[in-house]
Amino acid sequence: MKKFLLALVIFSFAFWQSASDPSFALNIREQGIFSAGGTVTEPLPGEFNVSDNWLDFSRAGNTAHVDHANVFYQIPDGENKTPIVYLHGYGQTRTGWQSTPDRREAAGSTVKIVNNEQDTRADGTEFNPGDQAWYTHFRIGRGTPNRYEGSQFPASEEALNQFLRQMTPNTGNYDVVVFGEALSAVLSEVHKMTGQKAIYITHSQGGRVGWQTDIDNMAAIVAIEPGFAPEVGSENYKKFVAAKIPMIFYFGDYIENGPSDIKSTAFWKSVLDQCRDFAKHYNEDGGDATVIYLPDEGITGNSHFMFQELNNEEIADHIEKWLESKGL
Repeated sequence: MKKFLLALVIFSFAFWQSASDPSFALNIREQGIFSAGGTVTEPLPGEFNVSDNWLDFSRAGNTAHVDHANVFYQIPDGENKTPIVYLHGYGQTRTGWQSTPDRREAAGSTVKIVNNEQDTRADGTEFNPGDQAWYTHFRIGRGTPNRYEGSQFPASEEALNQFLRQMTPNTGNYDVVVFGEALSAVLSEVHKMTGQKAIYITHSQGGRVGWQTDIDNMAAIVAIEPGFAPEVGSENYKKFVAAKIPMIFYFGDYIENGPSDIKSTAFWKSVLDQCRDFAKHYNEDGGDATVIYLPDEGITGNSHFMFQELNNEEIADHIEKWLESKGL
């Protein structure tokens, strides 16, 4: 089954500023939506029935445009800095970058599984509930609506409702190569529109796509809990070292101090350790990588969705300072 991938592109550094600042005003010069990458399928066998058209359920002679990224973009007025491309994680859409569950300024998981061998209902094509499972895996609390002590996740019932309704169904099997090709096309299109390489901000499993994306139009990577970093010595690792792409990893709370009886704690600890090992080798080989575990910075209470939480401006400020240190 073919896949459809959503991404969010914002051209401007201005979105890191606080909308609560009375002196802050953002005027949009241009915004729109475009698609990048993808393929066109071969026509199905037979001749297209122009008379019946959509009523011809054999779809003979029909093609399909698939495997592309759909991108929302905004270009502010005035002098703009380096463009930023935001990529969401598994089972989510760009809405996670555009707003927060409690409707503050922004700085879902999978509810339908296709061809899942562990789900025997209707050959794995029925809805597979996961609110409590993903909520716990994302380190917000021990199942809905519980929140860990000191959590930065918005506390209201409506915020939880909005968060869980960000979740989207799978439309096909996960193909990181196809997705990487689509996002490579996105970065290429951004370069054509702005004349600049882009800062590439990925989240969760979107981080895997980030490592598969061509580096030609990439200025830096900000990987927010990416799942893992490239294997040291791999071809992906070598391409980033050769290009000297600066990168920074961000991890939230409840990892090194997470509940030991929840298996996800060990999972996130292994991811954090692997990214630290990657950064060590990357720097030794001439690269520039930093791993930030937010509690070490005195920033506590964050889950896997730190950019949607109550202190997201503080985290955005941290990212902004790092980008400025790289001249971006």
